[in-house]
Amino acid sequence: MATLATPLALLAALFFALATVLEQKGAMEEPEDGALHPGFLARLVRKPVWLAGLGADALGYGAQAAALGFGRLVSVQPLLVASVVFALPLGAKITHQHIGRREILGASAVCAGLIVFRLVATPYGGSSDATAASWLIGAAIIGGLAALLALASIGRKPSVRATFLGIAAGMILGGLVAALTKSTVDRFDDGFAAVLGDWHVYALAGVALTGFLLAQASLQTGALAPAMTSETVLEALAGVVVGITVLSERLDQSSAETVVSLLGLALVVAGLLILSRCRGAVRPREPSTRSAPSSGRRPALGRSRA
Repeated sequence: MATLATPLALLAALFFALATVLEQKGAMEEPEDGALHPGFLARLVRKPVWLAGLGADALGYGAQAAALGFGRLVSVQPLLVASVVFALPLGAKITHQHIGRREILGASAVCAGLIVFRLVATPYGGSSDATAASWLIGAAIIGGLAALLALASIGRKPSVRATFLGIAAGMILGGLVAALTKSTVDRFDDGFAAVLGDWHVYALAGVALTGFLLAQASLQTGALAPAMTSETVLEALAGVVVGITVLSERLDQSSAETVVSLLGLALVVAGLLILSRCRGAVRPREPSTRSAPSSGRRPALGRSRA
């Protein structure tokens, strides 16, 4: 049954890609400085296109949860990077993202690196739960780093802000949310009452909401490539780290395979750096009571989401 994890993870990646682009289209209509303000989510739920993205997100999460039920965290999470490949052409069509050689090169490097890592690494072992101390330490480290990144994103240019917030969202979604999802799914055999009577499902709800809001703030900048790539890559890497450190999953590798895996991860980082400097979609213009004289030049994309 473990073989079902791969197609389910790829299906989840497709749904997440569609969700990201639709949610970005709705979020881009919000003011640039409003993403971390109260009421941001309340305004988004009134947008049909954003709600359609939320539905696709739900389908993606369902496929991801099913994949985690059949496979290990360290093998499922890296496959979700395929959402970057799916999202870039969707973004070009739906939100008019700029897709040039740099975007293609960066996305290709990220995907190639994670594919190498996934093919070389052979996961084994692990458990569906961890000790309370492991959960607390993991949550404190990831939560603290995510908070620092969110603060560091304030006042940055769109592509950098998208990258910082995307990394924060990816750490939470790929590390804590994925691990808590696996622990929750593995309790389904004990019945629905057992799931509702366990703390994991409630921690999952709270952590998932935090990660979701950070992801929406990242998309709101308009920079699809750095927002989605940073989030997706960190989801994969955080999933591997949490799977190994919290759920005691292991990778069966020789010394040569370890070197190849590290080269794959280095390729991922290089692709992420390329995408963090990419251009994005032009944000909708705010209505103005004064008409400015035309300079005859196109608006600068530095004020857009990449």
